[in-house]
Amino acid sequence: MPEVVINGLIEGGKATSGPPFGPALGPLGMNIAGIVDEINKKTKPFAGIKVPVKVIVDPATKQFKVEVGAPPTSALILKELGIAAGAKGKDDKVGNITLAQIKGVAESKAASLYGDEKSRVKQVIGTCKSMGVTCEGMDPREYLKKIDSGEVKL
Repeated sequence: MPEVVINGLIEGGKATSGPPFGPALGPLGMNIAGIVDEINKKTKPFAGIKVPVKVIVDPATKQFKVEVGAPPTSALILKELGIAAGAKGKDDKVGNITLAQIKGVAESKAASLYGDEKSRVKQVIGTCKSMGVTCEGMDPREYLKKIDSGEVKL
């Protein structure tokens, strides 16, 4: 029997033997508790954020591998700001993020964002713009201009 891949979106550290993994793993005769423990161990740093998880199972050998994807940039920004959602309308402002917080988000997303540190920081700021989050008290577009001009040092 070939490998079986099961995908799910799990809140960090809160996987259970219920859906999506339990019902898919049960018929394969896998140790569901062991797999759930592994998922929770690997996703614990993302507590409060839903992250994509992939479980790759070899039913013949009962071996498995857990791969955790990166949470969405917007979810990391919301966590940094301690808020539940971005802006409802284009003129709403829901919070303000510091350069240190932006760099932290960019660092956690390093594997899935492109380019050097400056490029990753600018991508995070672009997400802030669409969420109604100001950067160091200013409109994200203005803050990007200051980065490009060298006024803001990374």
